[in-house]
Amino acid sequence: MAIRVYKGNSTYSSDVICNLSGDKVYKRESTYSSDVLFTIIGNKIYRGNSSYSSDVVVTIDNNNVYRGNSSYSSDILLNIRDGKIYRGTSSYSSDVIANINAGRVLRGTSSYSSDVEFRIDGDVTIVEFVAIWWSVKYCY
Repeated sequence: MAIRVYKGNSTYSSDVICNLSGDKVYKRESTYSSDVLFTIIGNKIYRGNSSYSSDVVVTIDNNNVYRGNSSYSSDILLNIRDGKIYRGTSSYSSDVIANINAGRVLRGTSSYSSDVEFRIDGDVTIVEFVAIWWSVKYCY
């Protein structure tokens, strides 16, 4: 069964941004191979249906999100800890991009329902979460 990702606090099918089915994130509610946004293999997220190393978008290791195939600290784009997404290697509250609470992703450190960017209707791993994040932020 696919895990749906909705815009804001919505649960309407017309507000589905993407869905996670197996190891792939698809556009809206599609499961067509032409609508694959990202493929997850291990701790790497690949562009579309690809599994080529040249198509790695990000690598996730130890809650850090690295650019492409990198594992250098200078290539850390985000880090995720304690339900918060931070810029780069920071752990300062001023560098919180978003926070995660009960399947809802909110802007910055907000807890207001009006600041919900998107909601995920199921449990996901950190790698799956990053693939969803990338889909919402860069493909939606």
